[in-house]
Amino acid sequence: MKRGERFAYWTQRLVSEPGRRFSLDELRAPLGTPKSTLSGDLADLKRFFAEVGAGQVETWTGAAGGVRFRPLRPSSLLRQWAEELRQELSQESRVLPGGLLYLQDVLFDPFWAQRIGEILASLFASREPEYVLTVETRGVPPALFAARALGVKMVLARRTSRPAEGPAVHIHYRSQSSDRIQTMSLARRALPPGSRVLIVDDFMRGGGTLRGMEQLLEEFSCEVVGRGVVLATAVPEEKVVRDFVSILWLEEVQEGMKPRLRLGHLLEEEGQRDQP
Repeated sequence: MKRGERFAYWTQRLVSEPGRRFSLDELRAPLGTPKSTLSGDLADLKRFFAEVGAGQVETWTGAAGGVRFRPLRPSSLLRQWAEELRQELSQESRVLPGGLLYLQDVLFDPFWAQRIGEILASLFASREPEYVLTVETRGVPPALFAARALGVKMVLARRTSRPAEGPAVHIHYRSQSSDRIQTMSLARRALPPGSRVLIVDDFMRGGGTLRGMEQLLEEFSCEVVGRGVVLATAVPEEKVVRDFVSILWLEEVQEGMKPRLRLGHLLEEEGQRDQP
């Protein structure tokens, strides 16, 4: 088999299952490729992916050797994608009566959802989350693509529990948007105790929903390793959750005007606060 054909096969296997750790035998056996040839091909593939910003190819040597691909992008590409998202959301036609911004078509578009998910995965991969948690409904697509990029499972908190999911933990929290007490639940079997969890939400005003997910994770004795938001409002300035990263900030939205959005601090250092 020609080298280009092998490269096409390796790339297809790795990219189709991001986060999965393949053994070297799994990759070479279907093609009958010698281990030495596979090692050289993977080294070249790793270098090429890094050069074009396509993601990370990680390899391990020895008896337990293997390889995995993760679509973690360079900071320059993250900023480019965020700017393109900002432009998409900055259209006057997206402003709804009451000064609301229409987001649903973007969040449920696989093109945008995958980009958003990979931005969040790239920002939080170093914290090594084992699960991604979001609450139904609009946070599901970006959270699912973030989980896929990280190679972990997504867990869904619900507004009301469902019998088919078994016993659940319920908490009450105050929504900063509606100033009402709301309920959130998570199936008991959804998370093992002590898991490292990345929280993802689509929109944040005061941070009440994020805080609710934190309280839910406390009931499972899980560790919150990061909080990622697609869009946060600049007002109110004080949020009930302080340590978070928002891809975009909504500074102003009024009927008859284009909404004003700006990029968030996409490359926050560990432990710093993303603020308006």
